[in-house]
Amino acid sequence: MPQRELLEREAQLAAAGEALDALSRGRGGLLAFAGPAGLGKTTLLAEVRQRAAERGCTVLSARGGDQEQQVAFHVARQLLQPRLAGVPDAEIRATLGSWYGIVGPALGLCTADGASPDPQGLRDGLDWVLTHLAVQLAPVVLVLDDAHWADPQSLNWLAAFAPRADELALLIVVAYRPDELPPGAEAFRGLPGRAGHRPVGLEPLTADAIGQLVRASVGPHADDAFCRECWAVTAGNPFEAVELTAKVRDRGLRPDGSSIHLLRDLAAAAKGRGLINRLERLGPSTVRLAWAAAVLGTEIQPALAAAVAGLGREEAADCADRLREARILTGSRTLEFVHPLIATAVYRAIPDAVRVALHGKAAWSVVDEGLGPAAAARHLLETHPEGDPWVVHQLRSAAGEMLRAGAPEAARSQLARALREPPPADERAAVLYELGCSSQLLEPTITVNHLRAALEEPIDDPALRDGIVFRLSQSLAHSDRLSEAAEVVGHAARTATVARTRLRMQAEQFMWDAFRADEPDSPSRSRRLARLADRLTGRDLTERYIIGLRAWDAVLRGEPTETALRHAGRALDGGLPWADENRGFEVPVLVAMVYVYADRPDRAEDLFATGIADFERQGWRGAHLSFGYLLLGYVRFRQGRLVEAESLTRDGLRLAERVGRGTPVQWYSVAVLIEILLARGRTEEATALAAEYAFQAPFPAAVTFPDAQAVHGELLLARGLHREAAAELAAVGRRLDPRGMRNPAWCPWQPHLALAEAYDAPERARATALEAVARARQFGADSATGRTLRIAAQVVGGEEGRTLLAEAVDRLTGSPSAHELAVALVAHGAALRGEGAHAAAADRLRRGLAGALDCGADGLAARARSELALIPAPAVHPPEPATRGGT
Repeated sequence: MPQRELLEREAQLAAAGEALDALSRGRGGLLAFAGPAGLGKTTLLAEVRQRAAERGCTVLSARGGDQEQQVAFHVARQLLQPRLAGVPDAEIRATLGSWYGIVGPALGLCTADGASPDPQGLRDGLDWVLTHLAVQLAPVVLVLDDAHWADPQSLNWLAAFAPRADELALLIVVAYRPDELPPGAEAFRGLPGRAGHRPVGLEPLTADAIGQLVRASVGPHADDAFCRECWAVTAGNPFEAVELTAKVRDRGLRPDGSSIHLLRDLAAAAKGRGLINRLERLGPSTVRLAWAAAVLGTEIQPALAAAVAGLGREEAADCADRLREARILTGSRTLEFVHPLIATAVYRAIPDAVRVALHGKAAWSVVDEGLGPAAAARHLLETHPEGDPWVVHQLRSAAGEMLRAGAPEAARSQLARALREPPPADERAAVLYELGCSSQLLEPTITVNHLRAALEEPIDDPALRDGIVFRLSQSLAHSDRLSEAAEVVGHAARTATVARTRLRMQAEQFMWDAFRADEPDSPSRSRRLARLADRLTGRDLTERYIIGLRAWDAVLRGEPTETALRHAGRALDGGLPWADENRGFEVPVLVAMVYVYADRPDRAEDLFATGIADFERQGWRGAHLSFGYLLLGYVRFRQGRLVEAESLTRDGLRLAERVGRGTPVQWYSVAVLIEILLARGRTEEATALAAEYAFQAPFPAAVTFPDAQAVHGELLLARGLHREAAAELAAVGRRLDPRGMRNPAWCPWQPHLALAEAYDAPERARATALEAVARARQFGADSATGRTLRIAAQVVGGEEGRTLLAEAVDRLTGSPSAHELAVALVAHGAALRGEGAHAAAADRLRRGLAGALDCGADGLAARARSELALIPAPAVHPPEPATRGGT
């Protein structure tokens, strides 16, 4: 653009120059320009692009469109597709690697052939692609104009990515109208950038600047009064001033006092009703072409615009020439409006009924052109319902594309519109089911309503009915309504007429019942599950799920580890997929947890690594991946690898934050992290974490691992609040004991309750602790038995306590729990010191100190050092150095 159109933009250009200078030194960032329409944001961005290209930068450009806001990833495609499209598919696959199947459909590079990625997984994939391009093509300048009209998916992605530009040779430059940002893009307004937390504003031009612009257009002889009136009637808006001077020049008016009285009318003709009157004078065919262009939006294909307008190609070409001469349209191969203000004015001037009809015609035309249902869907959303099966088919097809591309919000809008068409009676249940699926990640409660409505419709397809029931139970469970989830599949099992369907629904009911804290008769369910699982061979996935649930039930009830491991092995023989959209990941997780509690963390790690890889491969990087990381952190915690456990669990919590506050995965993450912090001796930090996330009653209705209420009781105990801890832990016992969930390896509420009771009721504490020991011995895992023995020793005390401590050390020495062994060693060493066995005490304490340091248990290490300091000096000596060549 000519420099004269950048009058009084020195501050903005200086900001851009400073940002480009920093980019040349490898430092990227965000630069935002904001201002009302017509103040020259587009011209300013064009200058930034030109300066960036002159400096050898790679430029990625995109522009939001008023008519394209409902087209998911429209802006992302403009930015990234040109750098990836047009090359052989094999090269794209090599470039994108494992992200190909996740981001490819969203960017229009391929069709989806797997499970739908979740929105977070897709954003992570887009992050990777943009980061890869920024590294390969550095320095890179990404320019987004009219960001207020960007589609929500692209805008939310860029807003989340923008802070990372500081770490790359990537400068993001955006321009938007601050009063027109959509509600979902508020975060974009406050992003930190080179201008701090505020965008660089654009103000109207002064009278002097408008005078320069006028004289540059109509000649230096324009007098001051004329120029000042141009400023007055345009309010300093440069777009309106340029349009005004063009009309002055076209009419041959003299730029002096003799023409001043005409300026206000000429300015009005450049916008609003004046613009429309001027358009109407060009003839009805030209008006229809302008209307068609306004409906189609940006990058308008002339042939497509002619088809929508109902014009022949030659007539349409003549109309396009007239619109170019009138400064309404520009371009030849593709048409664009000269300014978005003109496009908006033309679109709003279309009579309502005509606008609806043009959108309907546009939908048919884009399908006829082979552009697909997704391109037609944005037009169909603007039409009135007429009961047209073709419309329903196109919207359902488009919604399927959006789901597979990772845009459930867009799919939900399209399916809701299909439902209003309405669909034929025999399709209504399927549309409601698809609508429920599209809402599941966004609003589980809304999903429940749609799926319940679907079940009330006549359904001829058994597979569809089964799918609806499964999704309904899953949505209820994920909304913490486990009893309803169990009842839904229980009813389906009782009324099923096909044996395999009945078995599938029984498997789902067993699963949700296993998680219910309010199950009315848990022992009876366990007996039924055991009888059924023992009859099954594991020939298909449903049978293996039931066998896997039997293995988990054995853990909860404290059956011998051999029993639990035998059933877990049977469940895994034939495979348990983690990333199956039609199954869920709960049972594979439960089977992996069997190995955790049965002291087989190596096998559990293998299973979690496989599951996490499955989640990442499918683009499930929200709640699924969060669960994977935090439970892998829990496995490391059980091994005593506390530093690694904390890192993994914090990763899981960060992912959970992206899913949303108050979600089940966040409860899991906070509970595990609190346990890790307590093990590391950081009670104050654990207390602060619990306060930050309101980790207190009411707790989730689901049975979790670790049990959230029991962890809260453990935190109260660590804080020295013994009575409060006893009340909380006793409540856990009243909830779990009647259900037969009595394994202290899974939920050690009982030994912790004994510690809390020891201050006020030592005899009751002794009985509680010894009962916990008996239960742990029945299960037989060395780690659980050793930990329970160590706590019982603390409660019992005396000679019996020292005997229990010695046994705890022996059992834990053979377990994978390095931290529990270190705790027991320090406790045993302290007890031996107390009875004067200094040499033995020193040995135990030194081993415990070494273990604590290896585990990252700082509080335990401090205690070990304190105990060692109390041992008389002669008894504390370094071990003899090993001699070379033998022992």
